[in-house]
Amino acid sequence: MEAYLPFTFATLNNTGVAYEVIIIDDCSKDESISFIRENYPQVKLLINEVNGGFSYSCNKGIQAAGNELIFLLNSDVKLTPDYFDPLWKYFDNTNTFGVTGRIIDMEGDRIQDAARVPGFNGYKIKTAYFYYSGNADDRSLTFYLSGANALIDSAKLKQMGGFDEIFSPFYGEDLDLGIRAWRAGWICYYEHQAVCRHQGSASTNNYKTPKWVKTIYYRNRFYVHAIHLNGLARLLWMMQITLIDLLPKLLIGQWWMWKSYTGFLKNGQALANSRTKLKKLMQANNSDLSLQSVFATIRKSVKGKNLTRLKA
Repeated sequence: MEAYLPFTFATLNNTGVAYEVIIIDDCSKDESISFIRENYPQVKLLINEVNGGFSYSCNKGIQAAGNELIFLLNSDVKLTPDYFDPLWKYFDNTNTFGVTGRIIDMEGDRIQDAARVPGFNGYKIKTAYFYYSGNADDRSLTFYLSGANALIDSAKLKQMGGFDEIFSPFYGEDLDLGIRAWRAGWICYYEHQAVCRHQGSASTNNYKTPKWVKTIYYRNRFYVHAIHLNGLARLLWMMQITLIDLLPKLLIGQWWMWKSYTGFLKNGQALANSRTKLKKLMQANNSDLSLQSVFATIRKSVKGKNLTRLKA
């Protein structure tokens, strides 16, 4: 925060719009709270009593936010001075859920994240490839918004209840949020002219062990599928992950996958609740969009266009 928060305020001041900055401290063990209080008294500081993870913390900020748009920003992201300038136009469309910008390395210009085109590997959801358009007038559809830098319609985000906290402590929550937005009948965009720099893995590197992080990652990927796949597709996906993902890893001694798998199975009731909330959201917005129809819409939008593709 000491390195990147000054850039956030400079960029916000360049917009000329009214804003508030909300920071959620998720039980930090350093001097973050005193640093904010001493150096940024204008910040609304929310302090968690227990470590709740990304979804829980973001949701506290979302509920406390009072403006028409909410900008979700990770603490390890450095904004460029004119970051917001290309983003406002998207909210002229009442169907816009949100827009995310180009993420590049902290040093150099390698693209970490751009627009995402979805696909399937068997019945497993994946990003088929990243892409961007060189035409500044294009409005590029994206599978989901990056949780690191997303400008979102506040009313829509609050109607959804923010992130699904089943994904705590991290991973998968922004993917699920994007899919829910699409299935509610809203649109997620990517804007290549809005650029920010990202340190990358600055938070997850502090958590326990790489195997533990991997366990959470795969468990949460299972959650996304269990929430959004239906009928035969969901059954075939279960067979696929059991026979192709789980068993081979167990045979070579990668027992962390067993923890991912059983952790997913133990949360059947919570997943049922997530599916029910999604159904109610779709009904409230008169939408019956399936995951497959959302994928088809995004893939159709890029067909025949002169785009730059990047490996996912």
